[in-house]
Amino acid sequence: MSESLAQDAADGHRCGFIAIVGRPNVGKSTLLNHLIGLKLSITSRKAQTTRHRITGVLTQQEAQFIFVDTPGFQTRHRNALNQAMNRNVTTTLADVDVILLVVEAGRWSAEDEAVLKLIPPDRPVLLVINKIDLLADRSALLPFIERVAALRDFAAVVPVSAQKGQQLDGLLKAVRPLLPASVPLYEEDQITDRNERFLAAEIVREKIFRLMGDELPYAMTVEIEKFEEEQTKDGRELRRIFAAVLVDRDSQKAILIGRNGEKLKRIATEARQDMEKLFDAKVYLEVWVKVKSGWADDTRVLRQQGFE
Repeated sequence: MSESLAQDAADGHRCGFIAIVGRPNVGKSTLLNHLIGLKLSITSRKAQTTRHRITGVLTQQEAQFIFVDTPGFQTRHRNALNQAMNRNVTTTLADVDVILLVVEAGRWSAEDEAVLKLIPPDRPVLLVINKIDLLADRSALLPFIERVAALRDFAAVVPVSAQKGQQLDGLLKAVRPLLPASVPLYEEDQITDRNERFLAAEIVREKIFRLMGDELPYAMTVEIEKFEEEQTKDGRELRRIFAAVLVDRDSQKAILIGRNGEKLKRIATEARQDMEKLFDAKVYLEVWVKVKSGWADDTRVLRQQGFE
């Protein structure tokens, strides 16, 4: 730990874990990315894009915020993949210091209710009303806040727009006093506990979700089969990454590859560009598609994917 952070700790520095929870597609990953100031957690319009806990670290002079983005709690599908993701949510809630319950402005559903019931009674919870920029009738915001806020003794209610970065400073200000007094747990320049191999797989998966839309079923995943680091002749860092996309059926493979391989080429190109920005290095990326029926119910494959 640097001398400056050690001194901060002696002067009442705070540090703790903050879970970001909510039903699918309320903007949890977008919120994490904007809080950290860097794209760590993948986003798309397709619900349940996030499958793993993603930790993002924000270090300020007086506090270190360790945000944990969780999968949206799934109530509709019960395969092994979704059960593993739900375990991620419940385990995270038991381990953190503060919880951000993210809901969509003007919308409270049975799924939101289910997430609220999962939250331990002894954890401080902030109600984060997201997507306020999309609310057609702003006068409806206050009655909505009053209705939801009555469901629990929330530590604070903070309306935000994660997409536009609105009110995020206010959110951090509300979180800070709820964190325990502690020395920083991460170095000043560390932004996540995930390695580049994991982040590479997530980036490829995001491009598939974004470019394929509803053409490709939810049951798809990405495995990094090889990840090599070296230097080019001019001294630049180089990553050689070989990624396999797993799908259930041959017909899905054909859709993903596209005519003359155009869709897969675009996915690989856009993923490579994002990796080069995130890793600050040159990237050589190869992506191909494999058919593996029933992978989402295969516990061995799920363990390889990082699920317990």
